[in-house]
Amino acid sequence: MFKNKINTRVRLVFLVVSLVFLLVIFKVFYIEVIEYDKLSNLASNLWSRNLPIKADRGNIYDRNGLVIATNITTTSLVFIPNQIIDKEAVAKDISEILNVDYEDILAHASKKTSIERVHPEGRQLSYEIAEKINALNYDGVYLVKESKRHYPYGNVLSHTLGYVGIDNQGLSGLELNYDKYLTGVDGAIKYYSDGKGHRLDLEEVYMAPQSGMNLNLTIDLNLQLAAEKELDNVIDMYDPEDAIILAMSPKTGEILALANRPDFDPNNYQEYSTETINRNLAIWKTYEPGSTFKIMTLAASLEEKEVNLFEDTFYDSGSVKVENARIKCWKSGGHGAQTFLNVVENSCNPGFVLLGQKLGTERLYKYVNKFGFGTKTGIDLNGEGTGILFSLDKMGPVETATTAFGQGISVTPIQQVRGVSAAVNGGELLKPFIVKTVSEPETNSPIVENKKTVLANVISKETSDMVRYALESVVANGSGRNAYIENYRVGGKTGTAQKVENGVYLHGNYIVSFIGFMPANAPEIVVYVAINNPKGITQYGGTVSAPIAKNVLTSAIEIFDIKPDLEGMEKEYRWYEDSYVKLPDVIGMSKKDAIKLLKDFKVEYSGTGEIVLYMSPDPGYYVKKGGTIKLMLKD
Repeated sequence: MFKNKINTRVRLVFLVVSLVFLLVIFKVFYIEVIEYDKLSNLASNLWSRNLPIKADRGNIYDRNGLVIATNITTTSLVFIPNQIIDKEAVAKDISEILNVDYEDILAHASKKTSIERVHPEGRQLSYEIAEKINALNYDGVYLVKESKRHYPYGNVLSHTLGYVGIDNQGLSGLELNYDKYLTGVDGAIKYYSDGKGHRLDLEEVYMAPQSGMNLNLTIDLNLQLAAEKELDNVIDMYDPEDAIILAMSPKTGEILALANRPDFDPNNYQEYSTETINRNLAIWKTYEPGSTFKIMTLAASLEEKEVNLFEDTFYDSGSVKVENARIKCWKSGGHGAQTFLNVVENSCNPGFVLLGQKLGTERLYKYVNKFGFGTKTGIDLNGEGTGILFSLDKMGPVETATTAFGQGISVTPIQQVRGVSAAVNGGELLKPFIVKTVSEPETNSPIVENKKTVLANVISKETSDMVRYALESVVANGSGRNAYIENYRVGGKTGTAQKVENGVYLHGNYIVSFIGFMPANAPEIVVYVAINNPKGITQYGGTVSAPIAKNVLTSAIEIFDIKPDLEGMEKEYRWYEDSYVKLPDVIGMSKKDAIKLLKDFKVEYSGTGEIVLYMSPDPGYYVKKGGTIKLMLKD
C-alpha cells in the first residue's frame, strides 16, 4: 500500500512537471511566433528614435490647373538632449545664429525628452541660417526637412484660400474647410540609440512622408486677377471703406472670382489684424441691398402676373405715402408717366412700392424666402453670414413697401448673386461652390467631386426670359448704361444702398453696387460689384460700380471666349458719351462709294484696285466714331 502511494505521488509530480513543461513550450511558441511582431516593435521602440519629416500639404489649383497655393521646403532644428555633450556651448552658438535668448535655447537642450523640437525659434529656417548651424557639427543637433505653405500670387484670393499656421494646420478659408484632405501624413528618419540616448552605429530607416490631397477650384485665375486689378484701381481712385467683386456661373453655381478689399498676404498673415484676415466680405458682410434687390420684386410680380411691363403704366410724382411714411424717388420731382419697363429702367422707388403692394405682404415674403434670402447659401467656405429679414408677423404696409425696393432688410453679396442667378437662369436656385474636386496627388484621380445642385425652382422660364429682357433694357436705356458693351448683350441693375448707424440712416455715405450678367439672352457669368462709401464722386451705383463691372465683363469676354451678338438692344448715346456707330456693309462696293458710307471713320487700305474685297471689323459691328476701318481692295 505504501508503495502504491509512492507511485501515485511520482505520477502526480510527473504530470505536473509535464504540464509545466508544456506550458513553457506553449509560452515560448506564443512569444516567438504569435507575439513576435508586437514584442519586437515594443523592443525596437525602446531603443529607436524618429527624426520627423513633415509632409507637404496638397496643392490648390484654379479651374485650368494653374497653381495658386503650394509648398516650399524649409529646415527646422531638432535636439536629441542625451546626445548633446556640451549643452552650454550649443546654446551659446545657436542662440547667436538665431538671434534669440541664450536661456531659451539652453532650456531646449536640457529637456528630459528623447527628441526636442526647437519651437518656435528653430522653425522654418532660411538656407543661410541652416548652413551655419550645420557647420557647427554638434552631436545631438539635427536639421530636418519641413514644408512651408507658399502662395505665389500673394494677396490674390486671400480670404478664399485662407492661411495655415506654423504647424501647417489650416486656420481659415479653404485651408481650414478642407484641412482634413489637404493635410498629409508625416514621415521620419528612424535611428537607434542605447539606454542613455547615445546613437548606435546601425543603419537608419527612411519612412517617406505622404503629401495631402489637391484641391481643384472653380476659380478662373485670369478673371480673378482682372477683378483684383479693378479693386486696386477702386482703392486708388475712391478710397472706400471696403469693396467687393464676386463672379459666379448662373448655370452651375461655380464661383469664378471672389475679391475683397481690405485683403491680406497669407504668406505673412501675422502682419494683419484678425478682423482683416477672418472677414471674407463677399460671404460674411450683411447690409441693405438697395435697388439690386428690385430684381426679386420684379421677378415675383411677373411670375404672379401682377404687371405687364409694356402695357401697365405708373405716374411718378417723386414720392408716395404709405401710412405715416413718405417714400421718395431718387430723382427729385419724379419720372412722370412711365410704363413699368421704364420703372425698371429708371429704378423708380415709388413704382416698386406699388409692385410690392400688388403682391401683398405674404406673397412678397414668400418670394424673398424662395430666392434664398435669410438663409446661408451653403457655399463651401467658413464664416458665411445669414442676413436679416423682417419676420412675417412684423411686416406692416411700410415694411412691405421698403422691402420691395431693398430697404430695411439685410443680405450678403453671395445671397444676392445666387438670387439674381436664379432670376436670369430660368428659375433654378443653385448652391454655390468653389471647390470642383479633391484629387489624389499621384494620379490626380478625384476623391470628392462637387457638382451643380438645384435647391429649388423659384420662377418659370418664361418669367426669367422677361426679367432678362427688362435688365438688358436697364443697361441699354436706363441707370445701368455705364455697363453697356458694344456688340455684346449685357443685363444688369444698379443699387445705391443706405447705411444705418445708431439706428439712423447716414447721408452722403452709401454702398453703391451693380449686378450684371452676360450674354443677356443666355447668361454665362453674373458679376456683382459693391463699393462702400467711395470718396470724391457722386455716390450712385450707375456712376461708380457699373463701369467696374463692365471692365470685369470685358475681361470675361476673352477669358471665356464669349462670342459677339449683334441682336442686342441698341444704346442711345448722350452728348457727353463716346458714340458708337453700326458699320455699314461696303463689301463689293467701289472704293469711292465705300468712303462716303464710312465718313465717320478713318479708313486704311491694303491691296490695289477699286473694289472692296474685305473689311475689318465686319459689317454690323458697332465701332467708335473716329475709329479705324481697314479695307482690302481688288481690281
